[in-house]
Amino acid sequence: MSYNPRDRYYKKAKQEGYRSRAAYKLLELQERFRLLRSGDRVIDLGAAPGGWLQVAAKIVGAGGKVVGIDLQTIDKFRDSNIFLIHGDIMSSDNHKKMEDFLGGPADCVLSDVAPKLTGIRDSDTVRMLELNQATLSVTTQLLKTGGSLLVKSFVNNELQPFTTELKKLFSSVQRTRPDASRQGSSEFYFCAKGFASTKL
Repeated sequence: MSYNPRDRYYKKAKQEGYRSRAAYKLLELQERFRLLRSGDRVIDLGAAPGGWLQVAAKIVGAGGKVVGIDLQTIDKFRDSNIFLIHGDIMSSDNHKKMEDFLGGPADCVLSDVAPKLTGIRDSDTVRMLELNQATLSVTTQLLKTGGSLLVKSFVNNELQPFTTELKKLFSSVQRTRPDASRQGSSEFYFCAKGFASTKL
């Protein structure tokens, strides 16, 4: 199937006020895994343009907090429980900002981070694995014991070491692919629960 940038999820997002079609991926995975709860503190890595932030903020409610960070500028929200950081997810200064906003460790880390695709599979795979490792590094610093991680990856032959790391750190690790993922995309998600707080 050819790539359609304005598929039914794109149109649905426009109709329902979500900033991106990606919102439906998180909605679907939330329904499947119950990652987020009312009152949770949540970090969204690679949050632009903000579709996942909208979903997370609604689920955690006024008693919860959601912080989104991206190298791209994210337009501000009216929601008082959303805080935005423009910058690198690996910056220690930004880690401090995330901690300060949340007021404690995160209950869940979400990561829809992906590299700018070059079309060269090997190059894109290597870059994605680097981003997966960066996400895990942030998670080990900011996630509470027992917390959850949802992180995007690409299907490839080099994932075993990363999968092994996840299984050492979390009591449950599952691979899943939401229906809202684009046709032809090799993306999938790791849903990891029960963080053991063991540093890598």
